[in-house]
Amino acid sequence: MPPSSPRPTDNLDDDDYPAYTMGRAAEMIGATPAFLRTLGEIRLITPLRSEGGHRRYSRYQLRIAARARELVDQGTKIEDACRIVILEDQLEEARRINEDLRSRGSGSQSNAASASSGSASSGGES
Repeated sequence: MPPSSPRPTDNLDDDDYPAYTMGRAAEMIGATPAFLRTLGEIRLITPLRSEGGHRRYSRYQLRIAARARELVDQGTKIEDACRIVILEDQLEEARRINEDLRSRGSGSQSNAASASSGSASSGGES
């Protein structure tokens, strides 16, 4: 059976799918298209391009841009706001990785503990 082709609805839950035009993206975060272009120039976000060359933004990129806008609205220089957003994003990713490793490690530790207690009890009865 040939692999099924992707359905149009497969991208609805994809945070990285570039679904939003520049105008719609700017409207959604309450910013101007020029603000989004500036974020691109600073390389905080890099929108994908449509076949016609138009910028397209993902939901993930919009969350990043919205956070930068919040900081700029509070008086932070845009370059500093972008650095803060990058650091916040890196911290969140590190926490996610750390939690994943801990959850994997706790499973391994409980397996190792039960294995060592089983071998200790069988070794003591001989």
